[in-house]
Amino acid sequence: MLSGFTLVRNAVKLDFPIVPAIRSVLAVCDEVVVNVGKSEDDTRDLVASIADPRVRILDTEWDFTKKNIMLSIETQRAMDACHGSWGIYIQADEVLHERGAHILKEKIAAWDLDPQVEGLLVKYLHFYGGFDRIATSRRWYRREVRCIRLGKDIRPYQGAQGFRVGPNHRKIRARPTDVEMFHYGWARPAKAIKQKLEISKTIYPWGQERLAKEQARDYLEWIPLLRDFTGTHPAIARDWIAERNHDPERVVGPAHFKPQHIRFYISDLIERLTGARVFEFRNYEVV
Repeated sequence: MLSGFTLVRNAVKLDFPIVPAIRSVLAVCDEVVVNVGKSEDDTRDLVASIADPRVRILDTEWDFTKKNIMLSIETQRAMDACHGSWGIYIQADEVLHERGAHILKEKIAAWDLDPQVEGLLVKYLHFYGGFDRIATSRRWYRREVRCIRLGKDIRPYQGAQGFRVGPNHRKIRARPTDVEMFHYGWARPAKAIKQKLEISKTIYPWGQERLAKEQARDYLEWIPLLRDFTGTHPAIARDWIAERNHDPERVVGPAHFKPQHIRFYISDLIERLTGARVFEFRNYEVV
């Protein structure tokens, strides 16, 4: 049995693509567990509108005093409710491309009997300031674990971007795939991004000053190595994208090159020549 799991709160207010996200993993999962935190909008009704018996909703109340660890706690709650031996994890602002969904299922079957493989890696496309532009510098992770063995000592780590193993937080052993995950968090309408920054001040209090500055701007800050996206979006997300494609308030500010940006361009050149990303942070160990 293959499970999917996710968590979401205030999906309407924050304009998360939660319905496309869930549907994208439903294509290959026998069940999808959705931890729905008590919300200030119609998030629960939105998730329930999927009307698929494979979707199981957990009604929960999140403890924001736990700060970013809260995200790990609530992700773990969704994991614990899964019945499968493997689970596909998807965040509320991510959509799995249909090209890759079935590849994940095939790779699970192929590597299920290899105890070295604790998780599977997917490739990331991070959209920024719209749906036709992606962020590609090394500040944005190019791979992350989104498929794991369940029932083992594998747990969400810190803010639940990835997973670690055991009490000493050993890096999870993962195998790469060519599956693509589309991350739309920074492509949403300007109003939703401002709401995201406000909530982030509670979850990441040590970054309040920086977050407040970002919130005060009427645009997203320009970042180096933004590139045009020329591929195709997941079919399941295209209606959601079409409704948000035009937002006059969602603006990326003018380019402003700084000396510290040189390192990003140098590492990008090395990556293009060799395939290796210099100083890449990895939540995992490749096997």
